Amino acid sequence: MSVADTLYAVESEKSVAEFVEDFGAVVVANDFVIKNKSTMNMKETFAALGGEVPEDFDLHMIQVCKPNKADKSLAANPERAILMPKFVHVFNKQGKTQVRYLSQTSAHVAELVPGDSTFPESLMQTFGIIRWMIDQAR
Repeated sequence: MSVADTLYAVESEKSVAEFVEDFGAVVVANDFVIKNKSTMNMKETFAALGGEVPEDFDLHMIQVCKPNKADKSLAANPERAILMPKFVHVFNKQGKTQVRYLSQTSAHVAELVPGDSTFPESLMQTFGIIRWMIDQAR
């Protein structure tokens, strides 16, 4: 498995805040939810927990979920949970907004959750939708 198979790395002309807001709207429009709205801004989260980061630190770790798909999937096989958290990472690097999303290959999913023939294809569809939603928000 190569990095190119799993890492989606793109840049946006928008600010981190603008991308996060627009991504949130795209997520909701596609029946997904952001599960961690109150803690996705890592600067605020670190500060609330006593951590310190530079003033210009701007990183959002956005947990994306589709509850009406995840509920059925996990009820069918709770071993799938290891692959369920989906995070889109948005940060500022050298004045540019960067977006990163890490997925898996179908073969790796099959290895991680053996004997579950329907899960890899279903998860590949979700990975594709999340990448598409990132592109819509860019």
